[in-house]
Formats: sequence, C-alpha cells, structure tokens
Amino acid sequence: MNFDHLVEGKYNLVWVDINIATAPSHVTTWLETTRELRKLGWHVTLVLGGPSGQQCIQGVDVLCIPKSQRYLVGYMVFHLQFLHFVLQEWHNIDVILFHPMSAAWLIPLRFKRKVLGSKKPLLLMDTRDRDPVGGTIKNQLRALYGTLASWLANRWVDGQTAITERMAKLVQIPNDQLWGIWPSGVNLEQFFPAQEMRMWPEEGMPIRLVYIGALLHERNLLPMCEAVETVNTDKMKFEFLLYGDGDARAELEAFAIRTNGQIKVLPPIPHEQIPFVLAQAHVGVTSLFFTEQELFQASSPIKLFEYMASGLPILATRMPCHSDVVGEGNYVFWVDEADKAVMEATLQLIWDSQIQLSEMGSQAANAARGWTWRASAIKLKRALEHGLELSQ
Repeated sequence: MNFDHLVEGKYNLVWVDINIATAPSHVTTWLETTRELRKLGWHVTLVLGGPSGQQCIQGVDVLCIPKSQRYLVGYMVFHLQFLHFVLQEWHNIDVILFHPMSAAWLIPLRFKRKVLGSKKPLLLMDTRDRDPVGGTIKNQLRALYGTLASWLANRWVDGQTAITERMAKLVQIPNDQLWGIWPSGVNLEQFFPAQEMRMWPEEGMPIRLVYIGALLHERNLLPMCEAVETVNTDKMKFEFLLYGDGDARAELEAFAIRTNGQIKVLPPIPHEQIPFVLAQAHVGVTSLFFTEQELFQASSPIKLFEYMASGLPILATRMPCHSDVVGEGNYVFWVDEADKAVMEATLQLIWDSQIQLSEMGSQAANAARGWTWRASAIKLKRALEHGLELSQ
C-alpha cells in the first residue's frame, strides 16, 4: 500500500480515525473539515477505514486502510498499517491528529521522537464525544478505554482539542495542553434547497415533525411518540417521522404500528438525501436527552445545525449543547425536561404557533450562517498553528 503523497512547502496534517469512510453519517465532520482545511492552505491526509487505497468520498480524497470486522483484531491491523505509513513519512509530517480510540497506539510515537531528537510530528488528540458509562459489556469497556485515553493524553501528547469548552473540562484537558476548541458545523449550500422546497402547513393541516439520528433509549424518543399520540386525540394533528437505527428501534416500531400512520419509523437515509427529507418537515426534533446528563451537555450536535440550515424550527431539550448555540434566538420550542407531559405542553405550543413556523424557520436559517464547516475549520487551523508555534 503506497501512501507516498505528502506535499513539500505546506503544513502536512495527517488525520486518522477508525471510522469507515463509506459510512458518511459517521465521518461527516472529518470530510467537511478536511475539505475546508485544504481550502485554507493545509495539506491534509485523511486516513479512514475502508477499501484499500485512495478513495473519493463526497468529493473529498481519502486514504483508506482495510479494517477487519473482528473488533480487536480490526483495531490492531488498522493501526499497525497506519504506523507503517507514519514511519515511512516521519520527516514530512507536521502534526498527527487522532481521536481517543487511537491514543494507546499512537502516543508511543512520542518516545520515538524523543529518541531521534526531533520536534515533529506533533501529536494532537481531539475529543468530540465520550461513551456513557453503563449498558453492554462492550460499551462499558469503550467508556473505560476512553477514560484511559484521556489519562494518557493528559500526560503524553503535545496538545489537545475538543468539540466544546464543556467537553474539554469534562475530560480534564490541562490548560497548557488545550490548543483550541472547534465545534460541529454544516454545509449551507447542501441544505439551502430544503428552504425553497418546503410547503408550510395551512391552518388545520398536520404539522410534520422529523427526527434523524440514532434510535437509542437514552434519547427519549418513545415518550415523544407517546406525547404525539396523546395530543392527536385532542384537536391537534401531528405526524412524527423517525429515520435511523439503534437499540430502541423495535420498541418504537411496535408503538408506531398502532398510531394509524401518525408515527412512522423509517430506515436510515444516505446523507445526501437528508435535505430532501427535511424539506418535507415543519419542525426538526433533536435527541431528547435528560437535561442533567453532563456528557450530552458537552456535545455539539450536527443535526441541530442541519435542521437550522434547512430552515426548520426546532424542538429541543434545554441543554447547554443546544442553548449555547441558540442564545436569544426565537426559533426553538424548548422541552425543559425529557418528560411526556412536558413534551405534550410543547406540542400544544407548536400547534398554537402554526402561523409563525415559517418566520421561525427563516430565523433558524440565518443563525446557521454562524455555524459553517468553514468557521469550524478556521478554529481548527488556528489551534494547529498555535501548537506549531509552541513547538518552535
């Protein structure tokens, strides 16, 4: 496998993640930020799992390393091949950007650098999420490994970045290691057509709610379905479409069957089709986490920005990951608690605000202009340059 394509005369960033390149819903952040970083003058080698060699995913050139479906074996083989590439291109790489799942494999490179007496490549770990404690044995092990990765990084990497300030505090990144914060973003051009295609409901017509994402129990989607069913018997008309997969899917499907089409649970959709699905909706529903869960407070949800860019009002729990973005904006119907009765009250407010939905959607679209992938990439670029200056 030949990876020899780094460029002289530019900063060379090698960015690695174990996610599969052909699953865009998991690698949107990597693809879009890489695209923008390249426009900003950096040479970025993005390395993901997938068919061996160079691939073009959503218009972004990516280098892929085959990844076995066998869990631990797949991780080991992937990282050994990546380390082979790094050792081949050692003197050409300025920064290696990686995520916690790669920490144990890549942090030892710090010792090789010390032996050689070289200043580069710098090791930068980026934390964008953490696995919640609990659940299956596999999830518990992932959460434990995430804690270990943060512990190792806080002692041995050159720098760290995080998705939000709250995430940086949650994983206890030392101040002298924190190079910068760069949140999620959105491609405005991709979602703008949804604004033009949408037909807003006339008085008395059903209001269509849409949720796109993982169908997991902790996202409290079943109480939302129950709330929709309840209010629909009380002179209101809502439809609720849920697109995705996850451990709550079977339960949600069983509930939806009895609602005569008012609630539908549908398969995951390709990323490029999301704008067309959002064009048919009137309100975007975020994950309805319990508001006290610190882990989810520290996130920066991509779907929130995609709903905004498509011109949708939003139904969201009042958590920092949402309220920090919205600020004083008037385009969100807040759910103060992930509770069925509270959700019913919020649905009543949406119904009473039917004639205002279009204007709220316009406000959401305008607010999305401050949360583009380019804006995010600029923040990452500044963080990288800050780290390089520190290393001089």
